[in-house]
Amino acid sequence: MIHYMNLQNSPFELIKKGDKTIEMRLNDEKRRLVKVGDVIQFKNIVSDEIINCNVINLYNYNTFNELYENHDKKSIGYLDNEVANPDDMLEYYSLEKINKYKVLAIEVKVI
Repeated sequence: MIHYMNLQNSPFELIKKGDKTIEMRLNDEKRRLVKVGDVIQFKNIVSDEIINCNVINLYNYNTFNELYENHDKKSIGYLDNEVANPDDMLEYYSLEKINKYKVLAIEVKVI
């Protein structure tokens, strides 16, 4: 199955380079359809460039704090000189939605 997801420019470029290998999302209805072996087509919302990735693994967590504790900062999209802070995800998702859906870490590899 192919899934379609939009990304900001920075995480898109990090996935494209192979540095970011974990895409973090809410485990909502759409994400529950993603299975290991599926393909995710990421679209850069700035340039409209597209990359295809295989889903290598799926990790379910209750919170982004748990996710951050279980993956190194480079794999989730932080640079060496940046501090990985789970509260950064509040820019994208409300606490209410995080509590409702929980969190999914999607391990990907560019095809």
